[in-house]
Amino acid sequence: MNVHSITTIAHQELTVNVRNRWTVIFAGVFSVLVLAISYFGLVTAGAIGFQGFARTSASLLNLVLYIIPLVSLTMGTQSFTSDANANELLYSQPVSRVDVMLGKLAGLFASIITATFIGFGAVGLIIGIKGGNDGVTRYPILVGFSLLLALIFLSLSALISTFCKRKTKAFGLSVFVWFFFVLFYDLVVIGSTFLFKEHTANTLIFGSLFGNPVDIVRVSCLMLLDGRNIFGPAGASLLKFAGGEAMSLIVLAISLAFWIVIPAVAAHRLLRRQDI
Repeated sequence: MNVHSITTIAHQELTVNVRNRWTVIFAGVFSVLVLAISYFGLVTAGAIGFQGFARTSASLLNLVLYIIPLVSLTMGTQSFTSDANANELLYSQPVSRVDVMLGKLAGLFASIITATFIGFGAVGLIIGIKGGNDGVTRYPILVGFSLLLALIFLSLSALISTFCKRKTKAFGLSVFVWFFFVLFYDLVVIGSTFLFKEHTANTLIFGSLFGNPVDIVRVSCLMLLDGRNIFGPAGASLLKFAGGEAMSLIVLAISLAFWIVIPAVAAHRLLRRQDI
């Protein structure tokens, strides 16, 4: 592993994403959505105006869980299945394949960090001015978990792209993975519980939490944002199993680390066996 090679490839990847305006578009769209949620978040209650950081963070959670995985999968798949000639030129250089993969992941992650900081940061200043600083510590917690979720789905995009090779097939599988984890997974789990007795069903719900990175991030955020009363039976089971909030967060952090590392390792193993 060559750090210089990784940083060079990462810098190139970041430059490409900025020039292709992926980073700018994502930052702009995210800024508008965050601003709209902060301003119109209480419209159903008959109130319009900027909310404070505490309420805005809770309102933004679902947006993060929907948008971040989709953007990460799209950017990652686009990068790892780029033009064949460009890939051949890159892999023909005197760098290892793990350096190329890590460099691409680092560059993509830097792009998302830049866009996320611009999106959250610009609106955060407005919220601070208009809505006050109440709950300001919760805002960076949400940003941090957004970046963790992005890194997980970038790792998954590397695995998908390496497995599929072709761009169209990789994009199709990426959309399916997004749909499965964000929309379909919880429906499958809830539907499966009706097939088992209560004890088995409770065990299934508890175990299912660790099979979906989106659910792990959701429960972790709600736990840190004092939303424990709405994070569902899986989160309640985790608290009971772990014996408290601190140990629950440690378990969740370890689970997130596995979701980052395992797809990246699997992608490297596939990449190492391919004839490029």
